[in-house]
Amino acid sequence: MRHTALRLLILILFSCSTRGSIEKTEKSFSQDGMVYIQGGEFNFGTDSRDAYSNERPAVLAEVESFWMDESEVTNRQFAEFVEETGYVTVAERKLIWEDLKKQLSKSTERPADSLLVAGSLVFSPPPHPVSLQNPYKWWKWVHGANWKHPEGPESNLEKRMDHPVVHVAYEDAEAFAKWAGKRLPTEKEWEYAAKGADGSSLYPWGRVFKINDQFMANTFQGNFPHNDSSEDGFAGTAPVKSYPPNKFGLYDMVGNVWEITSDWYDEYTLSRMDNKRAPLDSAVSKCFNPNNPLAEEKTIKGGSYLCTDNYCINYRTTSRTGQDIYSGSSNIGFRCVSSINE
Repeated sequence: MRHTALRLLILILFSCSTRGSIEKTEKSFSQDGMVYIQGGEFNFGTDSRDAYSNERPAVLAEVESFWMDESEVTNRQFAEFVEETGYVTVAERKLIWEDLKKQLSKSTERPADSLLVAGSLVFSPPPHPVSLQNPYKWWKWVHGANWKHPEGPESNLEKRMDHPVVHVAYEDAEAFAKWAGKRLPTEKEWEYAAKGADGSSLYPWGRVFKINDQFMANTFQGNFPHNDSSEDGFAGTAPVKSYPPNKFGLYDMVGNVWEITSDWYDEYTLSRMDNKRAPLDSAVSKCFNPNNPLAEEKTIKGGSYLCTDNYCINYRTTSRTGQDIYSGSSNIGFRCVSSINE
């Protein structure tokens, strides 16, 4: 979802500059649960006029061979990491205004104490149709929402241990990856892997959304945001590997949850690569979002269970948007990769 207003809300009210630490205990590298991706050239982005402007134009790119997790990191895997390291995620930490204000403009007023508490953004569908111009109608900041309590303190992971972990911020995903002896994928690696063997697929499985009238990914059916008809079998996240893999053997490369990459988000990445815009001045900004000049965002890929043809068609291999590095939500997760020489 490309919710500019939502990202600004996160930055102004809910960013957290406190940092957690974990012991430098890294698991030995293993290919278990990973797929070998033979590197090569591919069409990065798309020339389709049906895509959003930040996905265009298609440019020739190349990646080296690498290993990639066959599925998104699950609650079960993340729980093992937390149990072994004692790691505390960003969503579980109290917001400290003295740290927070360093990231904001000097004119930003101190928010109410009721907002400076641990929590995260939760998809909360309204009971009736609402304007699609106002994402605050279906996103709520919930005190006590985190990876262990996806909808808030009264919720838990019962029957969801094999669902992708959510409510993770960039540093949480990076910490897990280091512990596992892996890393987060670059945007190019992620898209190359999603497109499969031909390097240009619209969807990980081909050019049409459904095959033999069967859903191939976990997305939103019905009238967004108030009525998910769950025709694909799920409302909310689905257990990983619930749908067929692509030709590389990777599951859920679109839908289910957005996936965090290691690259800073730039709205104009592709047009800059195509020499249609000036290079990003990294001395001025790490990333570029024209709608949010204060952004500190990493690129996320693949869309989620909330993507739908009547609101945001982000269940494509080229879909991309930015996510504030200090925040997560109930539809953002990640998977890891490893270089061949690691």
